[in-house]
Amino acid sequence: MGQRVVELFAGVGGFRAGLERSGWETVWSDQWEPGRKVQHASECYRTHFGDANHHNLDITKVASEAIPDHDLLVGGFPCQDYSVATANARGITGKKGVLWWEIRRILQDKRPSYALLENVDRLLKSPSSQRGRDFGVMLWCLQDLGYMVEWREINAADYSAPQRRRRVFIFAAHERTQIAKDASKVHDVRGWLERQGFFAKPFPVNSVVQHRFGEEAPQAVLPKDLQQTSSEFAHDLQGAGLALGRKVWTYKVVPKSERMVTLGSVLEKGVDPRLYVPSSDIPKWKYLKGAKSEKRKTPAGFEYEYSEGPLPFPDPVDRPSRTVLTDEGGLSPSRFKHIILDTEVDRYRVLTPIEVERLDQFPDGWTDTGMPERFRYFCLGNALVVGLVERMGARLREISEGTLDPSPTSKPHRRSPIAAA
Repeated sequence: MGQRVVELFAGVGGFRAGLERSGWETVWSDQWEPGRKVQHASECYRTHFGDANHHNLDITKVASEAIPDHDLLVGGFPCQDYSVATANARGITGKKGVLWWEIRRILQDKRPSYALLENVDRLLKSPSSQRGRDFGVMLWCLQDLGYMVEWREINAADYSAPQRRRRVFIFAAHERTQIAKDASKVHDVRGWLERQGFFAKPFPVNSVVQHRFGEEAPQAVLPKDLQQTSSEFAHDLQGAGLALGRKVWTYKVVPKSERMVTLGSVLEKGVDPRLYVPSSDIPKWKYLKGAKSEKRKTPAGFEYEYSEGPLPFPDPVDRPSRTVLTDEGGLSPSRFKHIILDTEVDRYRVLTPIEVERLDQFPDGWTDTGMPERFRYFCLGNALVVGLVERMGARLREISEGTLDPSPTSKPHRRSPIAAA
């Protein structure tokens, strides 16, 4: 019975927190933030899970031999090069996007039965100049190593989380596993994604909708060569899909939404007075969150028309929150931070760190491990919604029990050079 996990880009431990609730054992983990003298996220991880088998290393300098054999590789790999919140995002060729190749290296050398990865939903459309290329390259790599791949874009609020956090999760199963063998026999891909696939049970849908033409044929075929995939692959990838034997099916999904959990349900009483926004700053907050259509100038003097739609002011507490970003917290006016009306005192305030922990479904005080408050918000803006991972862990446990091939971890059936994307 295989339940050994290796966690890359571990952050404050969102994957581990969710998986351990489902009986998975993390045998090796790593969290390293470049350019940080003090590694706050890694120290938070150690506080909760101990020093044993946890590392604070640049993964590009870790030999595969130093990583133990495992059944499941997980990681919320850095998203800055895919996120719409990042200017000039460069995708898989960006400074952090290139860390995909470290995931590939470890999969190639260790060949675990499963991988479960997470990133921003923008990954499916990256880069803007060749939409779908980056994800196509990832699919090619996984297929080349003998993995079937299923993905799903999940909005946490659809599944009883108090935050509208939309992320893409990538599940890969090696061809020796039973779920991969079952997928290879499927003729009704939509039926697989609705009822049988990895995401179908923990994240039920009302329907899976074909995006084009109405045929069951694959909507895309990956080229045989990685460099050709990088140069030529472009496709309108949707929020769900299956990749098998270089064939790619992709569909829209209509989630079967569960009980709504609101922002108001996580709010504390009697918060620290320093979290209240000065009344003199309220006009600036309203301006930043309001709709705009105005002329602006670049530093070089070029004039252009700028426009953006409105965001709610204050944030409504009778629905799930907006996505928590890394610059949450602090009193400086912002378009993207949350601001609520505290009806106890009839004043506006920002969210507390504990409230943001609850939005990510961590226990209260999870990030209160000695790091500065601003880093608590930063770490939580990078984190997973733990409840989603717990569901996936239970599904993985169900799949893995009694279905793993009894043969030991296999070595690569072929090795092909990693081409620059």
